[in-house]
Amino acid sequence: MLARRARRAVRAAARRAATPGGRRRCLATTRMNMFSAVNSGLRAAMQSDDSAIVFGEDVGFGGVFRCTMGLAEEFGPERCFNTPLSEQGIVGLGVGYAALGRTAIAEIQFADYIFPAYDQLVNEAAKYRYRSGGEFDCGGLTVRTPCGAIGHGGHYHSQSPEATFAHTAGLKLVMPRGPREAKGLLVASIRDDNPVIFFEPKALYRAAVDDVPDDPDFSLPLGVADVVVTGTDVTLVAWGAQVRVATRAAERAAAERGLSVEVVDLQTISPWDSRAIEASVNKTGRLVVTHEAPRQLGFAAEINAHASEACFLHLEAPPARVCGLDTPFPLAHEPSYLPTEDKVLAAIYDTADF
Repeated sequence: MLARRARRAVRAAARRAATPGGRRRCLATTRMNMFSAVNSGLRAAMQSDDSAIVFGEDVGFGGVFRCTMGLAEEFGPERCFNTPLSEQGIVGLGVGYAALGRTAIAEIQFADYIFPAYDQLVNEAAKYRYRSGGEFDCGGLTVRTPCGAIGHGGHYHSQSPEATFAHTAGLKLVMPRGPREAKGLLVASIRDDNPVIFFEPKALYRAAVDDVPDDPDFSLPLGVADVVVTGTDVTLVAWGAQVRVATRAAERAAAERGLSVEVVDLQTISPWDSRAIEASVNKTGRLVVTHEAPRQLGFAAEINAHASEACFLHLEAPPARVCGLDTPFPLAHEPSYLPTEDKVLAAIYDTADF
């Protein structure tokens, strides 16, 4: 119990070190891609917390996407180590270690393979605090996992299962759109007092480049959406790699039709920033949500349902969705499956013309 309280105090002190809004004043930045930003966030967490360990399949060698390069050499094999190919074992270890008041950072090599650990995440990690009346918890658990399309992954290396876990109270779900957000949100996730699944869009690991603050305490608040582009005609909501698609579609809408599209990055799927979406939709009167996951029961449905209830008197058109298809993720027909820029643009025009 004392160790757990001490660990909470460490995480609370780190959060207090942030400036209002969760952003620190950072004087120095380094230009890096997203896998380097993830690595920087992991290193910052391990430097500030001696109990923090990183573990998963091949992480001791740097991982499939090189996100853990150099950690085993810097912190030793006791704090960054490989595990057997057992997702339920990886998350089970994380739950137990975090329940001792320590910080567990687990990696599931691909989000497609997170499902063997479903019971540990949904029935153990998410409910640990509730089933003990707050006496015990595993809030120090963060599960990182690469997700989404990459161009050649097929049905076992391309899925985006965030909505599967959004139905579970007790879990936080995060998905960054780029390197700066990856580091800031990852540090915040690791220091949060709740178990977090941190989805990393694998297509962005090397494609996205940004100036990332060097400050090891740099973090971004969970549960807060970010308005990437301000606008007045249509609200366009996305997260992860789909934010880039949404931004390009918004730029084309402005160039081709003179439409002012507000692009909102949700960043945290659970708990999601409903107030930010309400404020934007009440201003524009129109809403389009896009994500890579299948349309049926995807998280866009929750956002659109909420907007229909909370913003009904402000809506000028029915909320729209642009999503992946309701099929297993294909290999040969990936471009047909994905919610492309053209598909998002068509939805913007349909909504604006309603």
